[in-house]
Amino acid sequence: MSQPAGSLRGMSIRRVVPDIRTGSFEASREFYGRLGFEEVMNLGWVMALAAPDNPTAQLIFMDRDAAAPVEPDMSIEVGDVDAAHAAMRAAGADVVYPLTDEEWGVRRFFVRDPNGRVVNVVEHRG
Repeated sequence: MSQPAGSLRGMSIRRVVPDIRTGSFEASREFYGRLGFEEVMNLGWVMALAAPDNPTAQLIFMDRDAAAPVEPDMSIEVGDVDAAHAAMRAAGADVVYPLTDEEWGVRRFFVRDPNGRVVNVVEHRG
């Protein structure tokens, strides 16, 4: 299979997570807790739940994005966010939130996919 123009052959994708808007973190935590998910992060405006035996199986719930002017529909964690950003810009993709180092330890940008969905492309920093 051929690679799309501007793609990063061998790009490390660590996880893909839906970003779900919620009005109740508690109700979401209780509902998905019945399926085995546990809270692994909560910043007050965003909460992550993960499967204890598979931490890459995650759900993200948010009531807003505290830093960006637009809310993502999904998050894709990559091994090199700078390379992913460069590839998207080279392809002329619609970057709707610039490459940013966030105070909670991630470097990320948002890009709009061909379906109009906003994708949070993120790398966790040590």
